[in-house]
Amino acid sequence: MYNIIMTLLIIVSVLIVIATMMQPQKQQDALNALSGGAVFSGQTKKRGFEAFMEKVTSVLLVLLFLLAFVLAYLSTK
Repeated sequence: MYNIIMTLLIIVSVLIVIATMMQPQKQQDALNALSGGAVFSGQTKKRGFEAFMEKVTSVLLVLLFLLAFVLAYLSTK
């Protein structure tokens, strides 16, 4: 059981890296943050691919933490 959880944890970790790299770049937001641009520009609703990738990344992160907690619990036994 421990080996299965460890393998799933590694797979989810790799998928998080891939999902993060696939997200669209936000160069304008970074430029505004450095130059003191519009403060409320990040409140626009994300649509399409950007929204999908954000949800996928969030689900993978939750899964990563759950697997890590299960793995920690199993390692104490």
